[in-house]
Amino acid sequence: MCGIYVSNIISSKKEVKTKLSSINFRGPDHTGILQKNSLSFGHLRLSILDLDVRSNQPMQMEDFTIVFNGEIYNFQEIKGELISLGHTFNTTGDTEVLLKGYKEWGQAVVSKLNGMFAFAIHDKINNTLFCSRDRLGVKPFYYYWKDGMFEICSQLKPISKNKTINKDAVSIYLDCTYIPSPYSIYNDVYKLPPGNNLIIDLGNNTHKVEEYWNLKPVTLSNLSYEEAVEKVHDLFEDAVRIRLQSDVPFGSFLSGGVDSALVTSLASKISKDKIKTFSIGFEDPKFDESKIAATYAGILGTEHKETICKAKDILEMLPTLLDVYDEPFADSSALPSLLLNKITKQDVTVALSGDGGDESFLGYNHFDWVKKFNYLLYIPYFIRYLISILIPKFIFKNRTESLKDIFKIKNNHEFIEGIFSGYNSITLDRSLNWLSNYKNYKHLSHNNYQKTADLNIKLWLENDSNVKVDRASMAFSVEVRSPFLDYRIIEFARTLPLSYRYYPGKKKRILRDVLKKYIPEEVFDQPKSGFSLPLGEWIREDLRQEILAILSDENLKKVHNLNIPKFKKMLNDHMAGNADYKSYIWRVYVLIKWMRINKINNKIK
Repeated sequence: MCGIYVSNIISSKKEVKTKLSSINFRGPDHTGILQKNSLSFGHLRLSILDLDVRSNQPMQMEDFTIVFNGEIYNFQEIKGELISLGHTFNTTGDTEVLLKGYKEWGQAVVSKLNGMFAFAIHDKINNTLFCSRDRLGVKPFYYYWKDGMFEICSQLKPISKNKTINKDAVSIYLDCTYIPSPYSIYNDVYKLPPGNNLIIDLGNNTHKVEEYWNLKPVTLSNLSYEEAVEKVHDLFEDAVRIRLQSDVPFGSFLSGGVDSALVTSLASKISKDKIKTFSIGFEDPKFDESKIAATYAGILGTEHKETICKAKDILEMLPTLLDVYDEPFADSSALPSLLLNKITKQDVTVALSGDGGDESFLGYNHFDWVKKFNYLLYIPYFIRYLISILIPKFIFKNRTESLKDIFKIKNNHEFIEGIFSGYNSITLDRSLNWLSNYKNYKHLSHNNYQKTADLNIKLWLENDSNVKVDRASMAFSVEVRSPFLDYRIIEFARTLPLSYRYYPGKKKRILRDVLKKYIPEEVFDQPKSGFSLPLGEWIREDLRQEILAILSDENLKKVHNLNIPKFKKMLNDHMAGNADYKSYIWRVYVLIKWMRINKINNKIK
């Protein structure tokens, strides 16, 4: 896990080093800088495989130079194939395998890779820079492009001194709480979408983006349920096995949910050493899963470390969040994620996680809402619209912010997209044109649950979940590996009939039946809270003074496209305990704090 940098903007090695120092947490073990053929390469290394200096980057071989962030989990298999073709190797890591794989197969090498990656290879023969990002967007890839001048980096801070705010991105953020690819918060800076290559022709100063992987139209499997259970088990066991390759200590995150319990179960089965597990709990029992996690650890025989944290422990992470998430990002679960990684780093450098299970195996609560909305569509639209206007406000008091607006939705696609973009907007001029980048989800399945899952994978997983995990782990130089994000599992899960995954009263049915092999069902068959926080209460109490000071009239006026009267009413209603608008308040608060830290508007104080 590392940080990469490439540019054709003339900079001294000292300037490149200064740029990289702002994200040194991504790779504190070695900083490598190389200037060659009018290009500057930079690399921050977090040593995981082959700890010897021979695997430092930038790595050169004949006419090729690479900077690479991530892990290629099947590199041993690819290495064996390359050896059979006559290649020899000087290192025991995956970087050299990737570089020689490119030499042998060219751009086609990416289709052979199973891993999380973002890399750039300078090909002197073809005078190109070939870049690629993994299929699910686990690893970040930003690039600045203007008039043939470019910068590529794992994060935004090192990129371009003359950045201006992308106002469309601000509006999207106010709807989504994050900024989806290909946008970034800045003009002329983009995110390379997952499953895509970026090819820069250095001779012509041109670039193009080409897709090499995407979700395909669903073709249902004819496997029996019992056969499917065994297939999921075998696939998942292999996904865990290849993620246990490490030359540094590793462990596993363990919460009260099925996903992390399954990851840890298989890791305990495969590993010769006792697995170290890590969990955090909360004083409020509504949000605490530490007791269930401890029970799992006891059954699996792990070396368990549990930390019960208070509100102040979480809120102390706020400056770190604003520093390392160098784009506005308002998923509040990033705060406990930061704390968990801080604790984990004390014992290990690599941690397995259960991220990605809810997307493929339909575990989120919004899949229940898809079912309910299907029933709601039986009511004619004009009646539903009248209901949204006439039902007394008190019925919706302290319920989900957008519940009332759901009655106004016309069709299933509006509903599905609203899950991720919101039903209630705080922008003056709302445009959802950006969703056209994800429109393909509509045509891959006839099933509304699968359509929701596909948009979950393509939109939310990349831009929220993966961003949260990458920045939270990298902030403390921890590498997180998620077996559920193995593309083989993603692809296979989509072929399973709905009833195998989403069953009345039994979400993630098939995962539960795999987990029963390791943990008794009565132990894990309990409600899950995830990394939920009592954020609404904190805004009214612990953070009240800070929130009201930041969300002043003067500061609100500096937020592009914000409907200030509507937002202020939301803020007042929330503070009075008359409604729950925590998500809207938090996103505006984070945005203004981010603007202040990055000096976007010097008048903001």
